[in-house]
Amino acid sequence: MKVAIIMGSNSDWPILEPAEKTLKEFGVEVEVIVASAHRTPDVVHEFAAGARNRGIEAIIAAAGAAAHLGGVIAAYTTVPVIGIPINATPLNGMDALLSFVQMPAGIPVATMAINGAKNAALFAVQILSVKYPELVTKLAENRLQMQEEVKAKGEKLAKMRAEGK
Repeated sequence: MKVAIIMGSNSDWPILEPAEKTLKEFGVEVEVIVASAHRTPDVVHEFAAGARNRGIEAIIAAAGAAAHLGGVIAAYTTVPVIGIPINATPLNGMDALLSFVQMPAGIPVATMAINGAKNAALFAVQILSVKYPELVTKLAENRLQMQEEVKAKGEKLAKMRAEGK
């Protein structure tokens, strides 16, 4: 099981690091690449065209501003591409979001929320779970853990309110 995370700039890494952490928690191997659709198009082409042969089963592509990285990758591969628009401009990531979601018919890029790295990783795990049934169990356990965390937060708030804090 292998997922690639590609970003246009290493300055995006603090936003994307939770994706790597989440994937590793599920036992997924991660390949991380920095390449720009505009400044290093040959690198992006080579990465995308060879992704399937390197065992990559999903690609998380993150970019801000014009955010063409996900679309360019999707044009060169049939491996599922998950886009993360990055908040990198005065438009607060809306420009990147629109670049990802307005892909032409035939070249899809699944698009997460602005800076939505954790959901991108979870979506990649869901894609992989079709082939790897052990991930179905891990996803179910993850959902139960989230439920318990929310329940604990509710109980903590109720206790604080009862104590007048």
